[in-house]
Amino acid sequence: MLFNELELNQHLLHALKEAGYTKATPIQEDAIPHLMNNKDLLGCAQTGTGKTAAFALPILQNIMEEKTVGKGAIKALILAPTRELAIQIGESFQIYAKYLPLNIQVIFGGVSQNPQTATLKRGTDILVATPGRLLDLIRQGFVKLNQVDFFVLDEADMMLDMGMLRDVRHIIRELPKKRQSMFFSATMPKEIEKLAGTILSNPVKVVVNPVSSTVEVIQQSVYHVAKTDKTNLLIYLLKNKQVERSLVFSRTKHGANKIVKKLLQAGFSAEAIHGNKSQNARQQALENFKTMKTSVLVATDIAARGIDVPELSQVIQFDLPEVPETYVHRIGRTGRAGLSGKAISFCDETESDLLRDIEKLSKRKVPVIKDHPYLLKEGTQAPTQQARKTVSTRNNGTQSKKKQGRRGGQKAAQRPRVQTQKTRKVTG
Repeated sequence: MLFNELELNQHLLHALKEAGYTKATPIQEDAIPHLMNNKDLLGCAQTGTGKTAAFALPILQNIMEEKTVGKGAIKALILAPTRELAIQIGESFQIYAKYLPLNIQVIFGGVSQNPQTATLKRGTDILVATPGRLLDLIRQGFVKLNQVDFFVLDEADMMLDMGMLRDVRHIIRELPKKRQSMFFSATMPKEIEKLAGTILSNPVKVVVNPVSSTVEVIQQSVYHVAKTDKTNLLIYLLKNKQVERSLVFSRTKHGANKIVKKLLQAGFSAEAIHGNKSQNARQQALENFKTMKTSVLVATDIAARGIDVPELSQVIQFDLPEVPETYVHRIGRTGRAGLSGKAISFCDETESDLLRDIEKLSKRKVPVIKDHPYLLKEGTQAPTQQARKTVSTRNNGTQSKKKQGRRGGQKAAQRPRVQTQKTRKVTG
């Protein structure tokens, strides 16, 4: 379906045409008509399906039809779990609202609140926020939500993972009971379903690309490699694949920093993005990656949610995720907007079970690539817990003997000195 068939106003259609939007994605096609008719909506969709436009376009149209613009009160609130995702949503709203007289603001933690509160005082029509900073500003009296007509909770399952639901519930209490609500989540665990039940009223349910499916245009592969050879394999692939940009996923912040250090030593332009980085550093790293000043961006999962880089052709999972659904979110960073992409995964001797969980969820085998110089030898397994204990015991025993030897040597060395001292006293 084309956007001009969705009964959007001419200002929105003009902005969409300039941005290169012509055909609606499945979630946009399904959701927009219901939302324009003021229905609540429960959306189950992973990132990269176009859900931001699915809720942003109806909100913009409905706000303009209400003719309450410019009165200073916040009319729409969108909650997002991370700074990166909040910024991305805000940028999308700015693109769609290019020809509309609306004030759109994004607020998040990790930076000074003063510029944010100064802008809020001038009036905001649409507010995109992370829960923690928003709740702080509500308690300080800078934000009032009593006139919100449209409420969106985006990436609810990630908010659950990050322990944000308590703050979300506090914020919901500040909203008027009469409002239109939209709830989006890639997965629907029981706690998320329960939360949706408290937010939505007789919602329309839209399910697109459930999380157990993987985007068909993405070419997936797995490389079996020893844990100690992962960095060597990464450098080998980056040198031989001739890809302009690669997004690399690390399980930990410390691991991301180590990968970047090795890549810099190998001559690549690389930066890390994770929770320990300042907001300015994270945004600069992302901007450098988007503009190709940096060829490799190494990210942790929390920092990466919300990364939207046009024409990103390759994602590399240096560490397999411990939660199989995260695999789908990761590879969804490529293959966006109908374009093709590659998703490469490394599987070391400790990660076989994680790979099996991913294949079980997606109901398909990930093709194995054996033609590489760091292929893990067949039969290589991670040491069992008992083996680790045995090695540890042996090491401790060896260390104890060494310590005893050193102590014995020290005592032997001390004895003559003591004896000499005594002799000197006797003879002196």
